[in-house]
Amino acid sequence: MKLTSIMEKYILHWGEMGTRWGVNRTVAQIHALLFLSSDPMNAEEITETLVVARSNVSTSIKELQAWRLIKIVRLLGDRRDYFTTMKDPWELFHTIMEGRKQRELDPTITMLRECMLDSQEDTQTPAEVKKRINHVLEFMETLDIWHNQIKVLPNPTLQKLIKLGAKVQGFLKGK
Repeated sequence: MKLTSIMEKYILHWGEMGTRWGVNRTVAQIHALLFLSSDPMNAEEITETLVVARSNVSTSIKELQAWRLIKIVRLLGDRRDYFTTMKDPWELFHTIMEGRKQRELDPTITMLRECMLDSQEDTQTPAEVKKRINHVLEFMETLDIWHNQIKVLPNPTLQKLIKLGAKVQGFLKGK
């Protein structure tokens, strides 16, 4: 695949942003490449286009599959695996949010609940510390409830909600 300067800029920036989001640069660049590509690509094409090691591409593909951000496509008469990704940013957003919830929010809520259960018999931890941990638990559980409500909204409704921004405060105040 021949990259234009705009495509290169997008892919390089997405790779840089990936490192800030806690994702390997090559993983993010491969995702960006597949997002921009009109056709599915095999690992060799990805390797040649991004000029990265084949082993790095294989590892990155496995990570993207674990995140459910890419899928394998078969082409008639070709035994190689080809890869593609969702082209809708909202679908990508939902997939990423669900993955982050499962990897980050759910284990944290579980640990905080364990802390609160353990704290009932703990006499050494100050009450103020227990209270702070409980506040974090309540916050995380509120985020979890919010996520579960938001993820079922149709995209047009979610877009309207996001565009409302701070205006929603007026509705909450009864204006």
